[in-house]
Amino acid sequence: MDTIGIGRPVLERGLLHASLSDPAMESMNLLNQVAERYPKAVSLAAGRPFEGFYDLEDMNRYLNVFCSYLTRERGLSERDVLRILYQYGPTKGVIGELIARHLAVDEAIEAQPAAVVVTVGAQEAMYLVLRALRAGPQDAVLAVDPTYVGLTGAALLAEMPVLPVPVAEDGIDLDALVVTLRRARAAGRRVRACYLIPDFANPIGLSMSADNRVRLLEVARSEDLLLIEDNAYGVFHPGAERPRTLRSLDRDGRVIYIGSFAKTGVAGARVGFVVADQPVAAAAGPGGLLADELGKLKSMLTVNTSPIAQAVIGGKLIAHDFSLVAANRRERAVYAANLQAVLTGLDRRLGGLDGVGWNRPEGGFFVVLTVPFEVDDALLEQAAEEFGVLFTPMRHFHSTPAGDRQLRLSISNLTPEVIDEGLDRLAALIRHRLA
Repeated sequence: MDTIGIGRPVLERGLLHASLSDPAMESMNLLNQVAERYPKAVSLAAGRPFEGFYDLEDMNRYLNVFCSYLTRERGLSERDVLRILYQYGPTKGVIGELIARHLAVDEAIEAQPAAVVVTVGAQEAMYLVLRALRAGPQDAVLAVDPTYVGLTGAALLAEMPVLPVPVAEDGIDLDALVVTLRRARAAGRRVRACYLIPDFANPIGLSMSADNRVRLLEVARSEDLLLIEDNAYGVFHPGAERPRTLRSLDRDGRVIYIGSFAKTGVAGARVGFVVADQPVAAAAGPGGLLADELGKLKSMLTVNTSPIAQAVIGGKLIAHDFSLVAANRRERAVYAANLQAVLTGLDRRLGGLDGVGWNRPEGGFFVVLTVPFEVDDALLEQAAEEFGVLFTPMRHFHSTPAGDRQLRLSISNLTPEVIDEGLDRLAALIRHRLA
């Protein structure tokens, strides 16, 4: 039989979705690619949780705890439990009630389980919220600049332009927020929400003061603005008293709350969630909650979040009386010690150098270093190849050149020995560039 071959079809980048040509879409993969090429480089880049307490037995224990909860507290049969674990599950998830109990214990947040959508990490939650809010080409979202690259990517996929709001010493410039919002509306934009990380924001590591959290909610009320609160790091405040989340302070239903169990639970489970109890009015027929609309989108995107992964997270919540603050006591101590070691190490190695400085977050995972030369991907490559150290160029988080001479250091998945070695290598790179 004769065959005719015309070669493998070549797809033109210009005929694929426009987001794929945006440099932001490479940011997530960049560090992984460089790390793979230079496996011996010390990584001060990835914001991964501390691995020193991992134990395979915990997985089995959490799974068993969750199954016991289903039979004892919910009265399900063994067959029902097997169906929950092995089958497709409800699109909004099977641990919404447990998440609501956790939020009540740790964050003083009252959330009805029906308003909780369990997602494939916080990343899916961001996309679902932006996709749901994006009704037309005039829609846009505000975000602190610099902002988490995952939000930037989700906005690109949702075709929702991100309007930058300048950062301030405690996370956001509220006066600039009002100016940016009103200017955008005057230009015909319909600003749907403002995204921010009030606690130890990625990438800048800063937190909002208690007073400014209240003021932000007042601004949201007066300007009729929704807020998207991303709380991945709030558990890791070093002191006994943690500032209240925007959601717990909100009395007007303006805060859509996004959470993640990547840093506090099991990163590999890829379980996050969104609390969206804002009512949705229907033109005809009964309305519902924004969470229901997000569930519709999720049903066509990932169908549901792995029930087995949810079971592991649910078991961890139950095993620690629904408190991730309690579950992460050891991790909190490690992160606090690591942060202090990095700040002290920078003082000792780079203190007094002209043009070199860094911020001093009180907790969280990140420190931002400023230098008097350009920090780009080429410098990252040189750092990995010649000096054996990795960091994250801040330009990946900025919409302007403001971050071109900054780099982000992550302090989370490190030991004291690795911190010393990594800072020695980083200091050698910086002194080499200054010579």
